[in-house]
Amino acid sequence: MRLPEGFGAYVANIGIKDSSTDFTLVVARTQCAASGVFTQSRFAGPSVLLSREHVGKLAARAVVVISKNANVATGAEGMRNAREIVSGVAKKIGCAEDEVLIASTGVIGRQYPMEKVRAGLAAIPATIDETSVVDVARAIMTTDTRHKTAESTIAGSTARVVGVAKGIKMIEPNMATLITLMFTDAMVDKKDLDNIFRRVIDKTFNCVSIDADTSTSDTAIVLASGKSGAVDLDAFESALYQVALSLTQQVARDGEGAEKLIEVCVDSARDERQAKLVAKAIVNSPLIKTAVHGANPNWGRVAMAVGKCSTETDIDANKVVIRFGSQEVYPGQVDEQGLDALSKYMRSDTVRIHVSLQTGSASSTVWGCDLTDGYVRINAEYTR
Repeated sequence: MRLPEGFGAYVANIGIKDSSTDFTLVVARTQCAASGVFTQSRFAGPSVLLSREHVGKLAARAVVVISKNANVATGAEGMRNAREIVSGVAKKIGCAEDEVLIASTGVIGRQYPMEKVRAGLAAIPATIDETSVVDVARAIMTTDTRHKTAESTIAGSTARVVGVAKGIKMIEPNMATLITLMFTDAMVDKKDLDNIFRRVIDKTFNCVSIDADTSTSDTAIVLASGKSGAVDLDAFESALYQVALSLTQQVARDGEGAEKLIEVCVDSARDERQAKLVAKAIVNSPLIKTAVHGANPNWGRVAMAVGKCSTETDIDANKVVIRFGSQEVYPGQVDEQGLDALSKYMRSDTVRIHVSLQTGSASSTVWGCDLTDGYVRINAEYTR
């Protein structure tokens, strides 16, 4: 898989933590239309604050990502270091500092090893023309077990959308999630790109949760080079959605220690807000996540999750319908043979829970994963 027309990438190891690649720079040959959404955490790191400021003009030339160090809770020094990196990249590629976006991911509370970072900046080549998407995806990883990429061709054109993502824990987004970078060679107006990107993010990355913890570094960015010309906006939005959806599902499936993808669909809701609220209550429940892990079709736990949404006073328990896969489990009864069949279904690598609220006609689908002893083990030892 290759980056769209107009983009090049430089990937390297600069010694942030180990010998794996940890420095990523994707550069556009000319200024791009750009959009970005970020964590709403009150502990947002300097990379988020700086990128939020720079992307305000909806234009950019480059995005740089440092992995294995989040540069969060690092005070004024952390912000100075982030600005130094942005400045160094801008000088290397010949653009204004506010045309460079930055993202960081990794351990919180540690300063960048700036001597190593400065050496890494000095080593950036004069010409950046590598186009491997896989290399970019691997370089932004931290504890991910696999790299995450996706692409789609925009209908009626030769233009493409290509995306990468990382993140397998501390995932419960609020306007963005993880680190995800998307690139397209379609020509899209800045404001149109911003509006479309936000709609797509809300239906995809804002619908994934691993552990109900919002990261301090969540960043989602899209750049459009325009090198392949104008496209139909509906077709562009569809292609962007397909890429984002694929990455969202890959993230959920790769949750730390995860063995199964959980997809929760809530429909017949009053509005999308209600549908998503209930769906998130289900996918985030440790009791449901462990039941899925154990292939236990305990629908009572789903009823519990719906019931705890106490602000939704129009939900009538007597009207709710709960299904595992296509099998209704409430209010319809399932005999022992049926429960055995459901247990077999839940041993598959994807488990779908479907709830109909009967309060309206809206729906929302969210994604998560099961909860295993692997998640506990990995996070108990994360900073060692």
